[in-house]
Amino acid sequence: MISVLLSYLSRYMPVSEDLAEALSRSAFVRSFPRGTVLLREGDPLREAYFILKGCIRSYVLKDGDDKTIDFFIEEESVLPLGYGKDLLSVHFMECLEDTVAVVGTPDREERMLAEYPQLKDVCLTMSEIMSRRLQENLARYRTSTPEQRYGDLLDRRPDLLQRIPQYQIASYLGVKPESLSRIRRRLASQHRGCAKT
Repeated sequence: MISVLLSYLSRYMPVSEDLAEALSRSAFVRSFPRGTVLLREGDPLREAYFILKGCIRSYVLKDGDDKTIDFFIEEESVLPLGYGKDLLSVHFMECLEDTVAVVGTPDREERMLAEYPQLKDVCLTMSEIMSRRLQENLARYRTSTPEQRYGDLLDRRPDLLQRIPQYQIASYLGVKPESLSRIRRRLASQHRGCAKT
């Protein structure tokens, strides 16, 4: 599994044998069975994850309702909101599938960056990618209808629709499962209408 991490890093920087060996030795790769809750609201923010295999969901409980914030899959970093600060979690994270991830802590990351400063550029790039993704998601969410958000999900992340239960997709879109069913029927009907013309 460490080869997935090395392949990812090699897209952004040359990975020396020394660094590859150090990552293989020190990267804390752990497996989590499906259903594992990695973080609960009120927990200290101690760990971040880089997914090698599997899927993690971030969500909040509001007025007894489960509201999905986002889904994370292979080759994506999962940083709890406020990670690296002396705060308690305001959300939950759970494994939707059996998941294998590199588990980081602020101390471990600091040691690796001190020993291998070339990783700083990769960390900065990953942070920029995550920040841009969060900003784009927020802008899309605020300026689109649930139907547009579903269409966007179909275009940008169709794999999620095969991997995630429909009620969680509905929660992510901000609608009830029945509304998602209606949206799907409407879009399928429009698609069939376009195919006939």
